[in-house]
Amino acid sequence: MSDARTTDLYELTMAMSYVRENMTAPATFSLFVRDLPPERGFLVAAGLESALDYLSGYRIGPEDVEAFAYALGRPPRDLVPLLGTAFEGEVRAVPEGTVVFAGEPILEVTAPLPVAQLVETYVLNLVSFQTAIASKAARCVIAAAGRPVVDFSLRRTHGPEAGHDVARLGALVGFAGTSNVEASASLGLPAIGTMAHSYIEAFGSEEKAFRAFARAHPGPVTFLVDTYDSEKGVRTAARVLKSLRLGAGSAVRLDSGDLGKEARRARSILDSAGLQNVQIVASGGLDETSVERLVSDEAPIDVFAVGTRVGVSADAPYLDSAYKMVAYDGRPVMKLSSHKITAPGEKQILRGHDFSDVIALKDEPPPPGVRPLMRPVMRDGFRVNDRPALREAQERFAAELARLPLDARRIGEPVAPHPVFSDRVTELGEQVRRRIESELLSPEKV
Repeated sequence: MSDARTTDLYELTMAMSYVRENMTAPATFSLFVRDLPPERGFLVAAGLESALDYLSGYRIGPEDVEAFAYALGRPPRDLVPLLGTAFEGEVRAVPEGTVVFAGEPILEVTAPLPVAQLVETYVLNLVSFQTAIASKAARCVIAAAGRPVVDFSLRRTHGPEAGHDVARLGALVGFAGTSNVEASASLGLPAIGTMAHSYIEAFGSEEKAFRAFARAHPGPVTFLVDTYDSEKGVRTAARVLKSLRLGAGSAVRLDSGDLGKEARRARSILDSAGLQNVQIVASGGLDETSVERLVSDEAPIDVFAVGTRVGVSADAPYLDSAYKMVAYDGRPVMKLSSHKITAPGEKQILRGHDFSDVIALKDEPPPPGVRPLMRPVMRDGFRVNDRPALREAQERFAAELARLPLDARRIGEPVAPHPVFSDRVTELGEQVRRRIESELLSPEKV
């Protein structure tokens, strides 16, 4: 199926009207998150690379016209004016892995108005979902306080494509690996996995299962020890590991119960068996809150495997994101709806060393020591540069996180920095508001 037809109907109805009215001058749309979800002190910008892939391949073909006609209940000939439409516009954005806050533009699209409108749904979907997941995963990395975190989410993500994205976004913010074989191969990530409880059950006894698994996989192994009784499972695993001399690099995995208590008991059993180099992996409904609690309780857990709650960002499964027009045909525009006012004009984010961000107009020069975050990433429908390696986003996020204020990093009750508008943005907003009130809202106009 063509991505061009993956759009909301109202994007199509508006685009058709724009074409009919010859309203094809350039329009700029800004994508931002109005308010951070509860318990978020920051967001991690993500989804840009996927959005650029989509835009660079955007083209409306004959089959798309047929689908549009069906959706509208009109003959295909009415949709012919859209045939061959491609994205040949510009995109400015903050790079993936950049920390952003409420109200800050993550990207801005400038293109002929019908095209800029048609791509809204897909671009907003990509950036909103991936930013939400990257932000959730980043909090897990913070909570783990240097201990490895791995992605076990694929079976419960909202579709296999989402599972791929979760694996990539986890790696972007510092995850050590993923259980997703496809993502491991395509992205060059370490593949990490163990065994299921069904595997243990199939053999009739834990010892038979562990020995069979070790025969199939000579080298470091991880045994799942809580199928029947965790304490007995750990003792059996210790006996098998010691007899096969598989200590170094091997691990036991705890997946249920009081993980802190079970980990302490497992550590004691392993150490008593002379297996100090066997690690403990914990899984089972973990997210940043439970990981932080285990770390603060000094549970002897070496690796945290996070799955469902992170793969769907369970506590904040959506972002209050928006894609709003800020300029059309050289004219700044804004929305005056109650509680949803937008600021007119193309924007730039100016960031100082302490994250005292200023949302400025595109052409405002940064003061000394302040860096502009948004940069051109697409011109005339083509990427400005080749698709960057994942490593670049990883390094960028690591640097951002190291500078982020501790209050924003907190897992519980974080305090997010609040960006402010520059004087020029405020002045432009007042000018546009007065124009709207004078030309459109005065009594004689209503």
